[in-house]
Amino acid sequence: MAEEKAEGMKQLFVYEHDAKRLELLIRIVYAFVILVVLVVYGVIAEICMFIQWFVILILGRRSEGLSNFIKGYLEYWVHVVGYVYWMTDDRPGIFPEKTEIYEKK
Repeated sequence: MAEEKAEGMKQLFVYEHDAKRLELLIRIVYAFVILVVLVVYGVIAEICMFIQWFVILILGRRSEGLSNFIKGYLEYWVHVVGYVYWMTDDRPGIFPEKTEIYEKK
């Protein structure tokens, strides 16, 4: 399980000794569904990055809407990767949830 941190934050990638065997079987199907959503979301994010490139080139600034969509994709990817790579048994939502990522100074 992810470690709870101060101010309601939790660390996503921590070592968990115990693992559920049934969850391992469920994960095969569930991870497939998550990866389909992730691929579709990723293709749309790539299109947004391509459009963002032109916006920056022509206008000299970034589009906030495009940036937020790309940021949402990256946050969703980080949110589900721990489950897909067998780091945790905590199942993420199939559809993207609001997740914020911070870097420790």
